[in-house]
Amino acid sequence: MSTNADSTVPEAFADVFDANDDYVSSFALGGLEAKAAKGLAIITCMDSRIAPLEVLGLQPGDAKILRNAGARVTGDVLRTLVLAVYLLGVKRVLVMPHTQCRMAQSTEAELHELIDQRHGIDTSSIKFKPIKDPIATLRKDIAAIASHPLLPQDLDVAGAIYDVATGKLTHLQA
Repeated sequence: MSTNADSTVPEAFADVFDANDDYVSSFALGGLEAKAAKGLAIITCMDSRIAPLEVLGLQPGDAKILRNAGARVTGDVLRTLVLAVYLLGVKRVLVMPHTQCRMAQSTEAELHELIDQRHGIDTSSIKFKPIKDPIATLRKDIAAIASHPLLPQDLDVAGAIYDVATGKLTHLQA
């Protein structure tokens, strides 16, 4: 059971709230500004093998990190970038998908079928946006940022693929 002061913490989350108690005891980041100190936004996958700050030699507070399945530039990512650029000091954006991504291993239909078979849930109302060609998809996502009418024309945008087996980040040449 969690030692967290809030005794209503569900047992399924006791470990994370206990870990937070330890984190709080040595917390030293309270003075960070909300703005991205390095002017950087990183769009990457939700895959827990990716530690974007460490990959790029950054510290907490240096960048805004946006995560979703496949590191895709969606409407919600674009909305968040508009806020990050105009309110949080972002001047450059790195789109950083990775190797061995589950989103690049299945088609839209296969993902829906897999969830239905395993869990009996019809997910056909959702578009998962799997990745057929990782390089072409990365180029398309970079272009979506660069051409967005609410983002500045001089916003620096780049793409790179993170290799989960080696830690290497490879820049996508334009």
